[in-house]
Amino acid sequence: MENTGFLLPLTVLLNFVAAFSAESPNITIDQLALLALKAHVTRDPQNILATNWSTTTSVCDWIGVTCRSDHQRVITLNLSDMGLIGTIPPHLGNISSLTQLDIRNNNFRGSLPMELANLSSLQYINFGNNNFVGEIPSWFDSFTQLQGLSLYSNNFSGIIPFSLGSLSKLKELFLYDNDLEGQIPVTIGNLSKLKSLNLEQNHLSGKIPTSLFKCQELEDLILSSNALEGSVPPEIGNLTKVNNLFFSSNNLTGEIPPTVGNLTSIKHLDFWHNHLTGHLPSTMFDHLPKLQLLDFHNNNLSGRIPTNIFKCQKLEFLALGWNDLEGSLPQEIGNLTKLIHLHLDMNNLTGVIPSTIRGLTSVEALHVQSNYLTGPLPTLPPSLLWFRASDNQLVGEFPSSICNLSSLQFLDLAMNNLGGIIPECFGNLTSSLLQMNLFMNNFHGKLSRTLFPKSCSLISFRLNNNQLEGPIPQSLVNCKDLELLDLGNNNLNDTFPSWLGKLNLQVLGLRFNRFHGHIVNSEVASSFSHLRIIDLSHNDFSGCLPPKFVESLNAISNGYEKKGEVEFMRNGSIYGFSVYYDESFYITIKGLEIGCTRILISLMVVDFSNNQFSGHIPEIIGKLQSLRVLNLSHNSFTGPIPSSLSNLSEVESLDLSSNKLEGRIPAQLNSLGFLAVLNLSWNNFIGPIPRGKQFNTFTNDSYTGNLGLCGLPLSKSCGNDQDLEPPPTIFDDDDDDTTKELNWRFSILMGYGCGLVFGLSMGYIVFTTGKPSWFIKMTKRVQQKYVRRT
Repeated sequence: MENTGFLLPLTVLLNFVAAFSAESPNITIDQLALLALKAHVTRDPQNILATNWSTTTSVCDWIGVTCRSDHQRVITLNLSDMGLIGTIPPHLGNISSLTQLDIRNNNFRGSLPMELANLSSLQYINFGNNNFVGEIPSWFDSFTQLQGLSLYSNNFSGIIPFSLGSLSKLKELFLYDNDLEGQIPVTIGNLSKLKSLNLEQNHLSGKIPTSLFKCQELEDLILSSNALEGSVPPEIGNLTKVNNLFFSSNNLTGEIPPTVGNLTSIKHLDFWHNHLTGHLPSTMFDHLPKLQLLDFHNNNLSGRIPTNIFKCQKLEFLALGWNDLEGSLPQEIGNLTKLIHLHLDMNNLTGVIPSTIRGLTSVEALHVQSNYLTGPLPTLPPSLLWFRASDNQLVGEFPSSICNLSSLQFLDLAMNNLGGIIPECFGNLTSSLLQMNLFMNNFHGKLSRTLFPKSCSLISFRLNNNQLEGPIPQSLVNCKDLELLDLGNNNLNDTFPSWLGKLNLQVLGLRFNRFHGHIVNSEVASSFSHLRIIDLSHNDFSGCLPPKFVESLNAISNGYEKKGEVEFMRNGSIYGFSVYYDESFYITIKGLEIGCTRILISLMVVDFSNNQFSGHIPEIIGKLQSLRVLNLSHNSFTGPIPSSLSNLSEVESLDLSSNKLEGRIPAQLNSLGFLAVLNLSWNNFIGPIPRGKQFNTFTNDSYTGNLGLCGLPLSKSCGNDQDLEPPPTIFDDDDDDTTKELNWRFSILMGYGCGLVFGLSMGYIVFTTGKPSWFIKMTKRVQQKYVRRT
């Protein structure tokens, strides 16, 4: 809605009445002020103001307007949730009888005009979820009757004005989700009637002022996601009426004051992601009967879990993960019959999982992974949706009682010492189970042919690094949503399971098994068209690599649509949190196994190394233009390197070593501008090594065992400089620079998603200057676990 033609006559009229407006405020003044607001609205998607705010009807009948009973003054203006775009005119300050002003959930912009200070009767202001900018005005202290002030979800910047501390009647102050900085004003402590204070998601710093805890009427105090520092003041215990206390994602240090135990009305207590140290005070939980949420996840707490915590029988959410807690899990844990979430992961807990855990009759998510828990798995509560106990020292067989967990969606028992066979009753789980991790255990025997019923809902299935035998059960084809299958590092003995082409697999790992025979094309026309990562290495496959099979890898040919963006494979969400494939895959680069803790969707890998493939490398492999890693080493391929490999413009690691390849290294490979790892050793190549670009970075190791090669970096000269000239570039310079920027950005971020940065020097900078503490902590745990297991 455009109103520019209306502005000039309206301005003249407003100036005409301005002289007597202060002396004779009336409904006409209010009407003109509202018409000025209408004129400053540039978009009215529902046409509410355009059609309803008309001078032909009484202003008291306008939508969003409420008048006094005598219809002489406007007292309420509510334009919330109308999708309006515009600015606030100074004329709005003429509605001097206004007590409530609510324009939340629109798109008003600009700064607040000073004339609003004239609205001294205002009791409630809600400007939330707009696009206002500038500092919060100091003249807000003019609103002496104000009880509620909401400026959340805007772009206000600067400091919180000290003058807000003079609003003695204020009960609610919501300034969250802005760009505010500086310290919390000590004058906030003067607001003796304040019940709710929310300052989260800003850039506030400094210590929490002790004066804040003079506000003893507080029921909600939310300071999360800032940069607050220092210790938690013991005066926090003065807030005996507080229900919700959220201090998460700050830089708070020191110990938890025992006075927290005085918060007898507390329901939600959240100190997640700080730097708190010391023990959990044992007396803290003696008098917190209403406590429902307790979150000290990701701190530096030590000592044992106090048994008093299990007196809080209304607890629904208990998160103590990512600390340094030690000792055993108390038997009293079974008292928390209302508990829904339990997070004790990434600690130093020892002993067995107590059998009383089955008393958690309401629990849906149970996380005890990455500890030092021992013994067999107890009977688990039937209400479980998520169970994670990976990276411990659990022993015994796969308990058949787990098969009764009919609602289970996520099961992670990886990296333990569990053994025995996978019971056939496991099929009962797969109707609900989305992700199953049993890798790095001692399971053996054959998988039942009927293990996967037609109702199978698995998305990710990992049984790698066990001692399984026999073929892959073809009933797996019933898992029509399966995206990730890793059965590597077992003793499986089978031919190539071409029937897997019926699934929409994105990741297939069969490495280090006893698969044999030729690669046979699937009968399904679009077989394996979604594969992004395929690893058949270290088996006994033989024969030629079928061009038709390579051609079917459409996802690798077409690439990732969102170039330059970083996105990881995930299998949905639970409770609003994305679920990623954790510790999901290993790839081999230059002989090194690299663990991908999260799989980048743009990571494309083909690894057929250490088999008995023969014949020529098919030319069509050059169509896999989005490949990052190609490993065909340790086979019996013959003939030349296909010149089509120069089309692999994204490739960063190329390993063709230990084959029977011959001829010259194609000069066109010089165009592979992102090639960081090249291994052509132990073949029969002859002639000059290409020069320029990435080829200038490779050492002798890339060419060892090729007696017919010459030129740098080898000491053997070719004697003909003409042969050493690099070929002309086939890329436009500008496009090449743009692509290079995107790929270096990809490589740096891949260091977090895959444990390796192909751009090695850039990765070193990232990990030595900007490594996040949570990543360091997790890496150390994995290193310790690996050393322990080997």
